[in-house]
Amino acid sequence: MDASPSASSAARVQIALGERSYPIVIGAGLFDAPDSYAGLPRAASALIVTNTTLAPLYAGRLQQALAGRYGAVHTVVLPDGEAYKTWETLNLVFDALLSHGCDRKTVLFALGGGVVGDITGFAAASYMRGVPFVQVPTTLLAQVDSSVGGKTGINHPLGKNMVGAFYQPQLVVCDLGVLKTLPPRELGAGLAEVIKYGPIADAAFLDWIEAHLDALRAGDPAALAHAVRRSCEIKAEVVGQDEREGGLRAILNFGHTFGHAIEAGLGYGAWLHGEGVGCGMVMAARLSARLGLLDEPAVARIARLVERAGLPTVAPVLDAADNAGRYLALMRLDKKAEAGEIKFVLIDGIGKAVVRGAPDALVREVIDASCA
Repeated sequence: MDASPSASSAARVQIALGERSYPIVIGAGLFDAPDSYAGLPRAASALIVTNTTLAPLYAGRLQQALAGRYGAVHTVVLPDGEAYKTWETLNLVFDALLSHGCDRKTVLFALGGGVVGDITGFAAASYMRGVPFVQVPTTLLAQVDSSVGGKTGINHPLGKNMVGAFYQPQLVVCDLGVLKTLPPRELGAGLAEVIKYGPIADAAFLDWIEAHLDALRAGDPAALAHAVRRSCEIKAEVVGQDEREGGLRAILNFGHTFGHAIEAGLGYGAWLHGEGVGCGMVMAARLSARLGLLDEPAVARIARLVERAGLPTVAPVLDAADNAGRYLALMRLDKKAEAGEIKFVLIDGIGKAVVRGAPDALVREVIDASCA
């Protein structure tokens, strides 16, 4: 894909959801190009939601790009980090909307990573019972995962993303140029969400990731362009078939059941989301093997790739007295759990995922082995 500062020449991936369909545009130099936002609904005002880290870098540029489309473009700056994905932070968005007299046609622009995107989407779903919003993801993780598909929400101290709504954006603008400013740790966290697409849906993509992982970690533009596009294509195909996670869409949570437990157990922000997912994928692969779904060389392959991405493969101890019990308690709060039974995304051979339960005793063995 040739990166270009023109929205017309950018790669486009369509999320096909009938009247809620929308495009993901992927390229360099897009987020502050006015024509990236052609076709959006007209409104008297817009609100950019961003955070303290990104506001000095990008907020003014996006405001300028939107100035000709909206009579007033306001900005609200949130604290940065997973620890702030809370009711209190969400209320800052509502405070800004109400203080500026924003109406139900006001368009919200989520300029940031997954936390900003999830909070903005939830605010858009809730304000006046629904206003339009646009995702402008600035991290690799958000571009390949959280900005796409309409999952919005905030965390609760007992569980990640437990309060939220399905609410689709009007548009997703993936500007590859902003990835240049990502710290290596953030880039690695995003690679976890790229890696997951191989084991669950595309064995050939997993081969490609293995061959190009060093280029991805180095921020190679061509490699990142392909990784973002292919990841979005896979997610678009899944979401188009199962918007509200009634079945198939759950496979996108490979590594997340263990990973969310790690995040909640350590305290949000101690590990990045992608670090929890990376370690969680290794744990889920081990559980897959113990259930006879995956062979040991495949488990080692996934673990090796996660490690090469700079992500942890040894799980943290969450409770010195009953570590596995603490993991199980947290995982029973997972949204996929049914009647207290934890549902895991498991790999039934590279390229195919299944969602099913597993005996607690077996899960305990995996947790003990993973924390050793």
